[in-house]
Amino acid sequence: MSVLSGLKPADVFAYFEKLCAVPHGSGNTKAISDLCAGFARELGLKYRQDAANNLVIWKEASPGYEGAAPIILQGHMDMVCAKTEDCPKDMAAEGLDLMTDGQWVWAKDTTLGGDNGIAVAMILAILADQTLAHPPIEAVFTTDEETGMDGAVALDCSDLKGRKLLNLDSEEDGVFTVSCAGGVRLDCLLPGTAEGAAGLAGYEVLLDGLQGGHSGSDIDKGRGSANQLMGRVLYSAMERIPGIRLADIRGGRFDNVICSKNCARVAVPLDRSADFETFIRGFAGVLKNEYAVSDGGLSLTCQKAEVPEAMDVPTTERMLHVLLALPQGVQAMSMDFPGLVQTSLNLGVMGMREDGLHMTVSIRSCIASQKDMVVQRVRSIVEYAGGTVSARNDYPGWQYVKESAFRDLVLEAYRDVSGKDGALEATHGGLECGLFIEKIPGLDALSMGPELHDVHSVRERLSVPSTERVYRLVCEILKRSK
Repeated sequence: MSVLSGLKPADVFAYFEKLCAVPHGSGNTKAISDLCAGFARELGLKYRQDAANNLVIWKEASPGYEGAAPIILQGHMDMVCAKTEDCPKDMAAEGLDLMTDGQWVWAKDTTLGGDNGIAVAMILAILADQTLAHPPIEAVFTTDEETGMDGAVALDCSDLKGRKLLNLDSEEDGVFTVSCAGGVRLDCLLPGTAEGAAGLAGYEVLLDGLQGGHSGSDIDKGRGSANQLMGRVLYSAMERIPGIRLADIRGGRFDNVICSKNCARVAVPLDRSADFETFIRGFAGVLKNEYAVSDGGLSLTCQKAEVPEAMDVPTTERMLHVLLALPQGVQAMSMDFPGLVQTSLNLGVMGMREDGLHMTVSIRSCIASQKDMVVQRVRSIVEYAGGTVSARNDYPGWQYVKESAFRDLVLEAYRDVSGKDGALEATHGGLECGLFIEKIPGLDALSMGPELHDVHSVRERLSVPSTERVYRLVCEILKRSK
């Protein structure tokens, strides 16, 4: 018996469970794309699958809707793969272990991938339902959204006829997204070569227990970045204990996730080892005080470790100066949407390699010129210190439009179904709508979705009642799109 049997809508959760049985992290989407293509074949529907594993499925209009304009239903197939420290699961090869209490669905010790697997499941259920009233449907499933929207960038939209796009990648029931930030990833390198560290005391420093979260939706919550904070810890130690040498500093797996853990290794002059241990204990108290509300589980510890090689002192100083100077988090708030983050950046991934310290920064802004300004700021800091910066995954924002017939239809349907007025929102998270608007002239877009909490973390959970409400609303929108 399936874990999610008995949940409603039954078809939606049945498809979701099948999707969750297949590994589908970003960059590992061939299997899930093939699975969805197989569903299309079983349903006798026309489909197109491309080299990037994107999938488009067409369903003809139901009787009475033959003359209606097509509508595009869209979601992405990839998920962020994160797990607890003691979870043995290989998420590149194994499916998820789903759990439910009837009100929420989550995965044991891992992310759930409700972002955005529940969208794919909803759309598949719609494609399979022969009783729904609907216009022609163009179902678009993209890949690698979480790592830079590579699938949407690669997708050929020339055979899509729809000029209304319903994106199902939002996470708050009753809130309709009408604008989003654009973004870019910066890969930074601070060069350096390790040398012997004989005669020095080696230490491993661990900063752990932070909440982390999504670098779009959670960046304004004041949560600490372990990557940034470890740079501050070691810079502060360097000020008090000259001669410290950096061997490694490593944290984060995804550039769009606020890093919750960083582990560093340093070499310390033997006669200052006791001072170093005392400093770490003292600075742990400083950080616990500062982050008592946002990251109550924060822990900073050190223990002796083997450190045979480390950067020399000048290279260490250069790297730690950069880490202290790099900005992190919210840079500007929107004047158009009170409470909305306008511009931010996140030092998501860092680690030492043979050629030096590699870092990846995710920059977001709904104002293109401010995005460019933050790129300049990071580039100036890193390059001034002798490093290099390269950009990738540059995607456009989605600018709010005041007049939208499709938005009016959706809000009216929501009001009639729920008895409440829907809320319009601009999001600091990245959505693929901006790319589709660039590719399809005249496209009218809107994003919505069921209640999801703590996405991109092992605490991710999906609301069952919200899923039912949102699915019913999507079906009502299709019914009214005549």
